Amino acid sequence: MFFKWLKQNLAVKHFFGNSINAVKAQIWTAVCTYLLVLIAIRHHRLPVSPQIFLHLVETNIFEKITLDQLVANAILHDPEAPDSNQLILF
Repeated sequence: MFFKWLKQNLAVKHFFGNSINAVKAQIWTAVCTYLLVLIAIRHHRLPVSPQIFLHLVETNIFEKITLDQLVANAILHDPEAPDSNQLILF
């Protein structure tokens, strides 16, 4: 059951090493990352899933802005919002 949850929620599809130490290190790294993402989501009171927030951080990892600014920019430039320049077909 744990490995099923691990594969579904932590995106661990395969292990990079074959030794017990390598597998444990990869599992602990994935769990720590997941917990840090949950803490950041709770701190910013965001209504997004951990996977969406992690994708946001992954795509902007080299930006030299704070996490607060990153979240504010993502909310401001929401792709789900209707674009005023888009013409209506029907």
